[in-house]
Amino acid sequence: MSVFEDLRNGKAYNVWDEQYKKEAHGEFKRCRHICHAINSTDPDEQDEIVALETELFNGKLEEGTFLTPPVYIDCARCLHLGKNVFANHGLTVMSVGTITIEDGVMMGPEVALLTVNHEPKNIRTIMTKEIRIKKNSWIGARVSILPGVTIGENAIVGTGSIVTKDVPDNAVAVGTPAKIVKMIE
Repeated sequence: MSVFEDLRNGKAYNVWDEQYKKEAHGEFKRCRHICHAINSTDPDEQDEIVALETELFNGKLEEGTFLTPPVYIDCARCLHLGKNVFANHGLTVMSVGTITIEDGVMMGPEVALLTVNHEPKNIRTIMTKEIRIKKNSWIGARVSILPGVTIGENAIVGTGSIVTKDVPDNAVAVGTPAKIVKMIE
C-alpha cells in the first residue's frame, strides 16, 4: 500500500517517516513546480494554463474544468475533479487525505480545502480525513472546508464560512462554524 492509501484509510504518519518523505514529499515537490508554472503564466494564456493543469493532474483534467491562477495544490494525485468544475483565484488545497469534487461545483476566490490535521501531543504526526464536494454545489469566497467534511449536492456555503461538519444536499450553510440556515426548495 502507498502512503496515500494508508492516509486515506486513517493511518497517521510521522512527517519524518522515510516512506512518507519519499512518496509525499516527492508529490509535493512535483505539484509545487507545476503550480509555480501555472501561477507564472500570463492569465490571458488560458490554453497554456489548461495544458499545465492537465499536467498537474497527470493528463486527467475533465472537460470544462478550470482553476483560475494562482492555485496552490500540494498533492494533485489525491485531488479528483469532475467536469465543469470552476475555482476562482487563490484556491488552496491540502489534499494528501483525498478530495473529490464532483461535476458542476463552483468555488469563489481564496477557498481552502484542508484534509490534514496534526496530532496535538506530537505535531510531527499527521492524520487525514477525506473531503467530498458533491455535484453542483457552490462554495463562496474565503470558505475553509476542514478534514472529513462532505458538502451535499446543490448545497451553498456562504462567504467566509468555516465548515467543520457535513452540509446536506440542498442546504445553505453560513458562519464560523458553518450552520444550516435554510434548505433550497
